[in-house]
Amino acid sequence: MPHAEPHAPSLVPAVELARRNGVRFLNESEAYRRARDALLAEEIELRRHIERVAEQRRALPPGPKASGDYRFMGERGPVDLAGLFGDKQTLVTYSYMFGPQREQPCPMCTSLLSAWDGEARDIDQRVALAVIARSPIERLVKFRLERGWRHLKLYSDVNGEFSRDFHAVDANGDEQPAFNVFTRRDGDIRLFWAGEMGQASADPGQDARGAPDLMPIWTILDCVPEGRGTRWYPKLDYPR
Repeated sequence: MPHAEPHAPSLVPAVELARRNGVRFLNESEAYRRARDALLAEEIELRRHIERVAEQRRALPPGPKASGDYRFMGERGPVDLAGLFGDKQTLVTYSYMFGPQREQPCPMCTSLLSAWDGEARDIDQRVALAVIARSPIERLVKFRLERGWRHLKLYSDVNGEFSRDFHAVDANGDEQPAFNVFTRRDGDIRLFWAGEMGQASADPGQDARGAPDLMPIWTILDCVPEGRGTRWYPKLDYPR
């Protein structure tokens, strides 16, 4: 008999899981509980959809080879794209909007990287993480020290080719944040996946954002009644 393919386990409907939840809070109304259980079912479905998308992402065929003249300067000297991998087989890069034309870096990028700095050593257990900007490395290090970052690995894109090829600079020469994932397999470095959700794919009334969102701050603000807001953004400094 032919070998039967394994089947994915059948999932209990989200509404049923929400019903089984059993959480109650002191003084909550029946109306609140009904609405909360309905929301919980949607949250379960969202979690499942995130898992389906991640599985589809992992199943991508081999991406294009990264074969440009990519040169970087790190705190320990010059390095090529292969050098950014270290001893890992996967490399995550974030293109930081802090080019030489800017007096200060992008506040939004800075907020994101401040959160990542606390996770950098944990991320490094599985993959390499490199933050790349077009300013000289001395300028990047100076800001890192001012900001108090301790664990992020910063690199200057020496000739700008990496930034141009991987969409950190658009056709008008304007900087864009870019999140790219590369793999090193059988001697080849390839682009595995890149964030491609920008202004062209944004929904009405929303800023351009990816999914899942890379910024922990938005995950928190999405859980509060004020939401993300439309006129507030992270700042580089706050009054003490």
